[in-house]
Amino acid sequence: MATADESATIPADTIDHDGSGYINRDMAPTLLSARKWGARDIAALWVSMSACIPTYMLASSLISEGMNWWQAVLTIFLGNTIVLVPMVLNAHAGTKYGIPFPVYCRASFGLRGANVPAMLRALVACGWFGIQCWIGGNAIATILAIFRPDWGASPPIGDLGLNSLQLACFLGFWAVNMLVVVLGVESIRLLLNVKAPLLIVLGLVLLAWAYRAAHGFGPMLEQPSAFAPGGPKSGRFWSFFFPALTAMVGFWATLSLNIPDFSRYAYTQRDQVIGQALGLPATMGLFSFIGVAVTSATATIYGSTIWDPVVLLSKFRDPLVLSLAMGALCLATLATNVAANVVGPANDFAHVWPRRISFRVGGLITGVIGILIQPWRLVADPDGYIFVWLIAYSSLLGAVGGVLIADYYVLRKTRLDLKGLYQKDGPYWYAGGFNPVALVALAAGIAPCVPGFLATVKLADVPKVWTDLYNYAWFLSFGVSAVVYIALGRAKGGTARDSSL
Repeated sequence: MATADESATIPADTIDHDGSGYINRDMAPTLLSARKWGARDIAALWVSMSACIPTYMLASSLISEGMNWWQAVLTIFLGNTIVLVPMVLNAHAGTKYGIPFPVYCRASFGLRGANVPAMLRALVACGWFGIQCWIGGNAIATILAIFRPDWGASPPIGDLGLNSLQLACFLGFWAVNMLVVVLGVESIRLLLNVKAPLLIVLGLVLLAWAYRAAHGFGPMLEQPSAFAPGGPKSGRFWSFFFPALTAMVGFWATLSLNIPDFSRYAYTQRDQVIGQALGLPATMGLFSFIGVAVTSATATIYGSTIWDPVVLLSKFRDPLVLSLAMGALCLATLATNVAANVVGPANDFAHVWPRRISFRVGGLITGVIGILIQPWRLVADPDGYIFVWLIAYSSLLGAVGGVLIADYYVLRKTRLDLKGLYQKDGPYWYAGGFNPVALVALAAGIAPCVPGFLATVKLADVPKVWTDLYNYAWFLSFGVSAVVYIALGRAKGGTARDSSL
């Protein structure tokens, strides 16, 4: 059985970091005595994060664009199987050395340069954090408005776009998220272990209710693909499939980078690999199918398709059912949000200034930014949410992933100098704390995606080849950055000043 590297048992206070301020308790390697995450915990992490409202609704955009139900679910499953590969590969360093994502980046980008990928990852996560807080808060507001219609009918506050009920519920749900952050990582593990089995059971109960109430799953599961011969989009399946697949990969592209933030707490490599393989693709496929099947049944039950589970639950008038449903939705969104969108950026912000910013302070910074971005405006356009938001940031994160994996596996063969990761003027200092090779490779990976992005958001008119390339943004940026990094690294005779273990 693979075990964590013994070097990860080095206590934080024995690492000679020359008083440089590149370490604090949250950035230090996790001791073996603090490893409490087995395969079950890692699987629960993914079940808990995947079982959420965005996953339930994920297939809706694919079906609305012409896919039938099984094409949509299969695309989601395939996208998550693909992203599982970099997820497991990047998790290795976390388990072997006990280091979080920003420290992992130091080997390739440099002690200071690591802030570049860390901030790219953090800002995307802040956007997701705000979106999930809005989803959770709006779910509460929708349910409460059933009992108090006058609350729901209150006018919007100025130019904010929210009424007082929506704002109060959004801020209230945000505050609960912040409370979990203050309680620390162990509270997150316990929350995930409670939510995972509960959400599986509730999802299956909802599926059973829909089947029974509609005497089957309804017309959507019988609806043919618009891309089939004779359909309105006949012959155009592949031109839609690949950008859709890229978007599905982009859904968890953030976690495929900062997974060391969790795998550093795993007992062994076997635990992190098996836990992720069991927890991610299957759960995403299952919950997206539940969303499709239940929505299909609503066409029979209510006469119209209802994709939003909050709107569906508002159809029930039993106070007990509504209360249980609201509690389940809030728990689902809370666990997903804290694990997926707070742990990573909290560590990223702490990395910028380890002497002054702890994990908890970094989490609070994430929360403040999550409010300031006004997330209800980000999700106002579902088409833009999936095909602009997900694909655009996947190009950024794909390029980061290409550099990390090329450095750790191809050039370093998974060997890092653990003490050197915390030392100014050590093996990973490069040029003033920045590795120019990594920054050039990162820019090279992102560059081919920029023209297509500008065309997609109507800011430029470019030849079609660029928009076609943009449809493969994550794959393109990952591949280009990896190839460039390897080529430049080998041209320099290996990684600069590497004193691997």
